Amino acid sequence: MVAEKCHLEEKMVTRIVDLRSDTVTKPTEAMRAAMASAEVDDDVLGNDPTAFRLEAEMAKTMGKEAALFVPSGTMGNLICVLVHCDVRGSEVILGDNCHIYIYENGGIATIGGVHPRPVKNNDDGTMDIDLIETAIRDPRGELLYPTTKLICLENTHANSGGRCLSVEYTDSVGDLAKKHGLKLHIDGARIFNASVALGVPVDRLVQAADSVSVCLSKGIGAPVGSVIVGSENFIAKARRLRKTLGGGMRQIGILCAAALVALQENIGKLENDHKKARLLADGLRELKGLRVDTLAVETNIVFIDIEDGIQTRAEKICKYLEERGILLMQESSSRLRVVLHHQISASDVQYALSCFKAMLTTNQQVVKGVEKEMGD
Repeated sequence: MVAEKCHLEEKMVTRIVDLRSDTVTKPTEAMRAAMASAEVDDDVLGNDPTAFRLEAEMAKTMGKEAALFVPSGTMGNLICVLVHCDVRGSEVILGDNCHIYIYENGGIATIGGVHPRPVKNNDDGTMDIDLIETAIRDPRGELLYPTTKLICLENTHANSGGRCLSVEYTDSVGDLAKKHGLKLHIDGARIFNASVALGVPVDRLVQAADSVSVCLSKGIGAPVGSVIVGSENFIAKARRLRKTLGGGMRQIGILCAAALVALQENIGKLENDHKKARLLADGLRELKGLRVDTLAVETNIVFIDIEDGIQTRAEKICKYLEERGILLMQESSSRLRVVLHHQISASDVQYALSCFKAMLTTNQQVVKGVEKEMGD
C-alpha cells in the first residue's frame, strides 16, 4: 500500500519535499510584508534604522555588547578570525571536521594569512580539551612556529549530524583560552537549534565566547545573511573588515526586516523541527538496507548510511527520490544527508518515508530477480 501511494505520487509530481538543507526555505508572507515596508537608509554610511534594530536585538539576545549584519556565514567567520588574528602568521586551533576548516574555501589562510591548526573532532563535535591545549604553540618557539591566537568551536556541529556542544564544555574551552591568553570564537550557524535542544538560553550558551557568528538563513529561516556579535571594540574592527571584503551594502534594512520576523516567529518552531527529524530517523532506521544513528539526531540533521548488501548507491537513491519530488543531499557514494526545517510538515516526513520504503522494496525485488537468474 505504501509503495502504491508513492507510485501514485510519482505519476504527477506536484509535491516537493526539499530536505537538502534548512537554507532552502522561502520567505514567509510576514517576511515579504516586512521587507516591502521596511524603513531603510544607507548602512555603509551607518544610517539604516532597520539594520540598527536587528543588530541591537541580536546583541541583546546573545548577551554581547554589539552586533553587525554580514552577507553570509562564511564572511562572518572570516571577519571574526581576522579581527582576532590581526597579525599575519597567527594560528587558529579548530576542529578537523568543522565548517570553517572544510567548507569556507580556506579563506582564513588565503585572505588572512592565518594558519589553521586542526584538532580531531570527536563524533559529538567536541575536541578533547587536552588535545586543544597540546596544540597551543609554546611562545618560546616563536622563531619557528606560528603564534596561537584563537580557538574556534562550532555549535551545532553540522558534520557530526547537528550535535550540540554543552554549556559546560564551551565554558571549559573558554577557561582554557583565558588561561593561555587566547580568544574563543563560536561558529554558531545553528546556535538557536543548540539552545532549544539543550534547554539553555542562547546568551548563556555563548557566554564564554569573545565572538559568535549566527546564521539567519539556516535554522530560523530568514532569506539572507548572518550576524556577528562581540564587544563594541570588536564590532568596530569587524565593520572595517566587512567593507574591505566587499560586504558593505546599502539599504540592507530590506533583508534585516525579514530576519527580525524570523527571530520573532521561527525560533519557537525549532523544537518541532527536531521532533520531525527524530520521526524521520526512527522511520528510516526500520528500513532494511539503511543505517541511521538515531542517538546522534539531537537537532534537525539526519545522516543516512547505505549498507553494502542492498547493492545500490546514494546517487541512485537521490535520483529515484527526486523523480518523486523529494530532494536530499548526497554526502558520498554511501551516505545521504537530510535537514528538517519549518516548511517541512509531518505529512511530508511520512511521504518521504513511504518513498524510501518503496525504493528499497523495488531494489530488493530487482536484486532477488538477478540472483534467481544467476542461480538458474
